[in-house]
Amino acid sequence: MQEEKRDYSQQSQGGSHDTSGSASSTGGTGGPVPPAPSAVKPGRGGIVLTLGILGIVLCFILGIVAWVMGAGDLREMREGRRDKSDEQLTKAGMICGIVGTVLGLLGMLWGVFVFMMALSTGALSAFGCW
Repeated sequence: MQEEKRDYSQQSQGGSHDTSGSASSTGGTGGPVPPAPSAVKPGRGGIVLTLGILGIVLCFILGIVAWVMGAGDLREMREGRRDKSDEQLTKAGMICGIVGTVLGLLGMLWGVFVFMMALSTGALSAFGCW
């Protein structure tokens, strides 16, 4: 009956025992280990795109939310912490969020301008205001 001989030389050199089965914690290349597939968060491209479109159509505050979520998700995709399958949807949603935010702010500025013009010309006095 023969017994298997195991090489324990690498375990005794390092001082700590790596139970993951890899040669080192850096993946053997000296760089950081990419996260395991189960550690990668799922993409939220559909949510970001929906919020971006609603930011254009309904309320620019949803556009701000889409802009912030899209920027954060794209950063996490570049870092490898989020699934890249929804990258294009996320970009499109973020762009829609930016457009919705800009249009909402321009609309607010236009409303303030019209109100100030109506106030300065006395047009509101016909309605019993001021």
